[in-house]
Amino acid sequence: MKFYAVIDTNVIVSAALKNSSVPWLVVDEALYGDVIPVVSDEILAEYKEVLSRPKFQFSDEMVASFLDNLKARAAFVKPGSVENVFPNPSDVVFYAVLMEKRKEDETRLVTGNLRHFPQRPFVVTPREMLDLVRRARGEQGVE
Repeated sequence: MKFYAVIDTNVIVSAALKNSSVPWLVVDEALYGDVIPVVSDEILAEYKEVLSRPKFQFSDEMVASFLDNLKARAAFVKPGSVENVFPNPSDVVFYAVLMEKRKEDETRLVTGNLRHFPQRPFVVTPREMLDLVRRARGEQGVE
């Protein structure tokens, strides 16, 4: 079973910083597994801008390779409009893409900052997304 997911930048950064972490496992699913990443040009631009910040010390080659691999699997969606108010204006595009894609498919937003988004059952933590994917595969030992 395939799952569509908009992945918040904080999950991408956490994954890049710590291999084998739950965010890393979710991003790994987006690159090679059962999660189809849902993106827009604006989301990809934010990923690139944040991952390229000097404080993270990711090489230009690593950032470019990651983005190329993600784009190769991604479903591209043009963001629609949303009427919700967001504490961080840069989060609007993630929710707008989510809501647009949800018109076609069951899609989730994966974030480490639940409080930045409206409380909805389809706005999930990385752990919740990973558990969902593993349960669908019938894997044992899922917490």
